[in-house]
Amino acid sequence: MSYDVDALRAREFPWTLSGEHIYLDNAKTGALPARAVAAAREWAELRAEPYRLSTYQDLDVFRKSRELVAKLIRAKTSEIACMVNTSYGINVAMLGLPLQSGDVVLTYEGEYPADVYPWMSLAKKGVKLELIPKRDGVQDEARLLEQLKRPEVRVVTMSWISFSTGYRADLATIGRACRERGIYFVVDAIQGVGACALDMSALEIDVLACGGQKWLLAPWGSGFVYVREGLWREIEPAVVGWLAMKSSEDFTRMVDYDFSFYDDARRYQINTLPAQDFAGMNASLEMFLELGTEAVERHIEGIVSEAVEWTAAHGDVARLVTPADPKKRGGVLAIAPREPVAASTALAKAGVSHSLREGAIRLSPHGYNTRGEMAKALEVLGDCGS
Repeated sequence: MSYDVDALRAREFPWTLSGEHIYLDNAKTGALPARAVAAAREWAELRAEPYRLSTYQDLDVFRKSRELVAKLIRAKTSEIACMVNTSYGINVAMLGLPLQSGDVVLTYEGEYPADVYPWMSLAKKGVKLELIPKRDGVQDEARLLEQLKRPEVRVVTMSWISFSTGYRADLATIGRACRERGIYFVVDAIQGVGACALDMSALEIDVLACGGQKWLLAPWGSGFVYVREGLWREIEPAVVGWLAMKSSEDFTRMVDYDFSFYDDARRYQINTLPAQDFAGMNASLEMFLELGTEAVERHIEGIVSEAVEWTAAHGDVARLVTPADPKKRGGVLAIAPREPVAASTALAKAGVSHSLREGAIRLSPHGYNTRGEMAKALEVLGDCGS
């Protein structure tokens, strides 16, 4: 199945119709669909006149967020907690996992800083973070799997899709290998969820964190963390909030102190969460579910594939950093021209939003973009190299 891209653009992204600006930078900040803007605005207006708010109205927003996220990634609602960003979700794992001196955490060289610094902070406990070197410019999955045989390795943490190379990790293979050896598997999914379909019921991941502001096309300050069912007794909440307790469901008896966490991922939530941002995220999630995550992924892959083919045919102009194999990439496309700064300047002058990351031009089309928009960006890159 597919969807009508022109209708989607007209309905949710009308600013794209003028053709004055081409936005191919969703790996940085995703565009908000009109319905998300309307939902956030509605909540801002409610907040301006709080007498209109009922006692539990904001909690209903977060409940809906958990349900929609679970449906989107095929997880259980009980495994989802609302988080304001990816980093907070990563810290749930870093602070809560039972690690001790001598333990080793593995990740890749060139990982996003949010997936490195939290684990580096464990050095004071004697926990060592080790970086697996790249191979041929991208993540070396084979070497990572080989390193899992070491008994001191306790955690593997990584991005599902690399922010700089676009490399897509084989979550099924890595997760299975980790589970067989009793190693915790922690995933940063912010560059994947929304661009690629994800089935958590078929994967062996312990913790997965995702902010909403990129590929989920949701407001800043929205996101979630997935914590595998059964792991809640192993990951202690490092920060304790009163809404993490079962007793918080009854606001009329708030001082009947009962230190009993929810028996699900809500034990990791901290109030106050921005209801307006999560209302906006809910609207975007509903859009994804209407379009179909597989259909969105196919649309993005069609655009990226043409760019990959173009790069292969223009090797004298630019080098493809992202793997050519469709199974090894998502929506993040990294192309290294001979003069990256000059190419970035030319793209900006032509009205093409993009990012310059680690010496490569990063183009990240979404489900509302068109092949014609990507062709325009590639034309600019070609002119720069001629």
